[in-house]
Amino acid sequence: MAAQRIDPHTLWHPDTGGAGRRVAETLRLYGPRTRAELVHLSGLSRPTVSSALADLGGADLVSEQVGAAAKPVGGRPASVVRLTRRAGIAVGVDVGRRHVRVALADLGHAVLAERQSRTDFDIDDRPREALDLGTTLVDAALRDIGATRADVVGVGLGVPAPITRDWRIGSPGMLPGWADVLPADELTQRLALPVRVDNDANLAALGEYVWGAGRGCADLVYVKLATGIGAGIVLDGRLYRGAAGTAGELGHVTLDARGPVCRCGNRGCVELSAGGRALLSHARLSHPELTDLAGLIALAQAGDPGCRRLLADAGTQLGYALGNLVNLINPQRVLLGDELGAATDILREPLQRGLAETAFTAAAASVEVVQSALSLRAAALGGVALALGVDTVPFAAASPAL
Repeated sequence: MAAQRIDPHTLWHPDTGGAGRRVAETLRLYGPRTRAELVHLSGLSRPTVSSALADLGGADLVSEQVGAAAKPVGGRPASVVRLTRRAGIAVGVDVGRRHVRVALADLGHAVLAERQSRTDFDIDDRPREALDLGTTLVDAALRDIGATRADVVGVGLGVPAPITRDWRIGSPGMLPGWADVLPADELTQRLALPVRVDNDANLAALGEYVWGAGRGCADLVYVKLATGIGAGIVLDGRLYRGAAGTAGELGHVTLDARGPVCRCGNRGCVELSAGGRALLSHARLSHPELTDLAGLIALAQAGDPGCRRLLADAGTQLGYALGNLVNLINPQRVLLGDELGAATDILREPLQRGLAETAFTAAAASVEVVQSALSLRAAALGGVALALGVDTVPFAAASPAL
């Protein structure tokens, strides 16, 4: 029986059904998989999966390669199936306080291109200019790989604010310049492509879960340590957003109810003692030449006692705040990322001491504190994962790397 002809341009249309679409969707969500894994994850029979792969292969939409050995010593190598670039491209856009980053990947989870640009203005106040820059970078990255917007099946956008379930800014008072902006709609108008939006820390957690230090870990917390502090939470392989979409606002956990007033309106928030703004403000008392967190970290790692003490104290405060979170959700791994993630070697020990003082002994002893593997790239790659739909499916163990 001849293989069914599958048009790659209609494969992802909502009305397209059949086993081919179901197998392709499984590969898009879970990444490269063996045939046995595809049978399990798709819920289809082995003959049906084999027939669907034949159809997809005939349209050059999948490729199959021999992966790692099935057993640690010897054993028959497992063939791993992945979607090809012909199946489409996913785009991630990360909008930060002073940067915009873009990442492209094929639907087989292979990263194809990345672009970034620093801004000479504060994006907190000029959201539409930031989204204009994001559009320019997306088009430039597509040109880098000889592609066009017609090849893109979806875009994931990260912004530095909580996002509600209906994709609105969750705390407009904290980011007044974005208060009346619908980020996904704005970028959709610019790109004429479907866009999903989420908080940048959530996307960084998703990026690390797929490509970085969270790979193969079903329960993790990514801590975004930059000008502000946020957290992305993955539970049982699913991104946890909370009822209103604002879960993970670690920087606004109150450590001192009589402390100074935070920009969020509460008192004594973690961000006031461990956030980048606070750390730079203190460091400039003795080092007025400092312009960014990278300079502060460099001084600390070179042995400057004042800068090392600032980071160590910040680690302790973070540990206190994380202790409460660890008690509640008992994650396997905590990832320290973004700008201050580069100082994990200094932050880790005091953070673990703070954890030990506030978390249950068993929970504190079982959690790993590690540095982000993707560094500043995490949120843009998380945007790719959002476009792929990785956040919509339950945990499955990682497949062999190709």
